[in-house]
Amino acid sequence: MEFFDSHSHLNDEKFEEDRDELIEKIKKENITKFLTCGYNLEGSQKAIEIAQNCDFTYATAGISPNDIPQNEEELWKEIDEIEQLAQNKKVVAIGEIGLDYYWNKENRELQLKAFKKQIEIANKLNLPIVIHTRDAVMDTLQVLKENNVVNKGVFHCCPLNRELVKEALKLDFYISFSGVITFKNAKNAEEIINMVPLEKMLIETDSPYLAPEPVRGTRNTPINVKLVAAKIAQARNMLIEEIAEATYNNACELFGLL
Repeated sequence: MEFFDSHSHLNDEKFEEDRDELIEKIKKENITKFLTCGYNLEGSQKAIEIAQNCDFTYATAGISPNDIPQNEEELWKEIDEIEQLAQNKKVVAIGEIGLDYYWNKENRELQLKAFKKQIEIANKLNLPIVIHTRDAVMDTLQVLKENNVVNKGVFHCCPLNRELVKEALKLDFYISFSGVITFKNAKNAEEIINMVPLEKMLIETDSPYLAPEPVRGTRNTPINVKLVAAKIAQARNMLIEEIAEATYNNACELFGLL
């Protein structure tokens, strides 16, 4: 049984002291592929560096809505650099990109510009996108309806929002579930899990954040993606082996790793 953690941040400073040792543990735990995801220029560079030194991890490159420079000139300069980085053979997607009106309400126009421009880059480089959206469901969907994403992509750590999931699936995007679905206050998690066809589902940890139950509150790692798979298996009355296999194959297909 193999697992694919479709979204982690081993490029985070929380892994500086034991990253190499952790990568060895990850492999021993049958997490045989995982993504290290970029969120700004430096984080994207680090993700690529990690991927180049580890044969079973891959990288994404992008600027998240929470990391875009407030100066528009600087933003375009950084996005140009992201485009250059994304041509590395270990980069399998542009992301994470999107909209976040929870943390940032004052720069919506800049977020929208950055999102659309990075979609253009994904199309130019023939890559899918990894979407971050928080408190911005309608605008996110509007952007995707008005700006065709050729290779589609995934809603990472997808909010448990029925309308978002329904519309995302109509647009042919994948839905990725994180440890949030195990939280006691995720009241509609099982309903949302059962809304998503198995062939459109991914699993992730978003390490080092969002550690699932029963290790909530600790530093999350890709090893815990098994707990996410177990929750989905329980909700759908399936075997964890079936969830592992389906989500592994889905991730390989989306990110061109077949």
